[in-house]
Amino acid sequence: MKCFVTGASGFVGANLVHELRAQGHEVKALLRPGSDDRGLRGVDFERVTGDLLDRQQLDRGISGCDWCFHVAASYQLWLRDYRPMYQANVEGTRNVLESAGRAGCSRIVYTSTVGCIGLPKKVNGQFTPTEERDLATEAQMTNHYKRSKFQAEAVASELFLKQGLPIVIVNPTAPIGPRDVKPTPTGQVIVDFLNRKLPAYLDTGLNWVHVRDVARGHIRAAEAGRPGERYILGHAEGNWTMREMLLALEEITGLPAPRMRVPYWVALAAAHVDETISRITGQSPRAPLAGVRMAKYKMWFNPAKAIRELGLPQTPPRQALSDAVDWFQSNGYVRK
Repeated sequence: MKCFVTGASGFVGANLVHELRAQGHEVKALLRPGSDDRGLRGVDFERVTGDLLDRQQLDRGISGCDWCFHVAASYQLWLRDYRPMYQANVEGTRNVLESAGRAGCSRIVYTSTVGCIGLPKKVNGQFTPTEERDLATEAQMTNHYKRSKFQAEAVASELFLKQGLPIVIVNPTAPIGPRDVKPTPTGQVIVDFLNRKLPAYLDTGLNWVHVRDVARGHIRAAEAGRPGERYILGHAEGNWTMREMLLALEEITGLPAPRMRVPYWVALAAAHVDETISRITGQSPRAPLAGVRMAKYKMWFNPAKAIRELGLPQTPPRQALSDAVDWFQSNGYVRK
């Protein structure tokens, strides 16, 4: 298949391009001018320079493609002005999906986030991982990133319902692994651990998944996903607390995991101070309020639907962590 990929320089996007080429597909990748394309080294693809807000450029780029993967998103937890984020994540999503529809793509895969799925609830003192049918509410969109992605997912559903576009939505959990160039917030935790800059941790939880499985899940969604449906791309045994993840890193690296847990109210107070300083300096806070507020919840999810319907691979989370450590160490992120 000939595939069009937005967000190809990002963590998931770069791994998706590598997986598509490994499986014999052609790739046209949309990249903004000056994009950091280190994650795309060593893979052959056709570069399309452009922007999500340029509809004519998108039409030219997607023309002749069989599948479209819209992975691009503005992902910042703090900005002085959030309007560009909504333009990219909401208007940009409409532009890409409508352009893919005009091009006659047989499958359009939209990359959303598990932040658009209802939060896990405590049942008899235990958190129950949520599924695709557990709907989130607008009130749960506690930061601009989640709110913009919530609106973008609504656009994707609307285009399926009203225009019949063959859109499949995928909701990755917390991917880790190679080619995390920026790195992502979860990748930064690993880098900080390796560089001994993580003296304490918050009592939170995520569903950890290998980024390669997320990339392959996108491809399986194009091959076997049902239009109008959404699929959690995670690991069935990846619901770990932050403490459990750090202990796994201790076993992998031999470095001691932090033992001190930071109370939530302390982290929240520090984030308020951090953001006050950022409003003065214009520099991003080290610990934005949005990140601390999200850490209040155990973000645990059940990917059974994607495993059952898409054959989503299930690389052990420990292997994902090990691969991430190896990549960061091999690419200059870790002090000697």
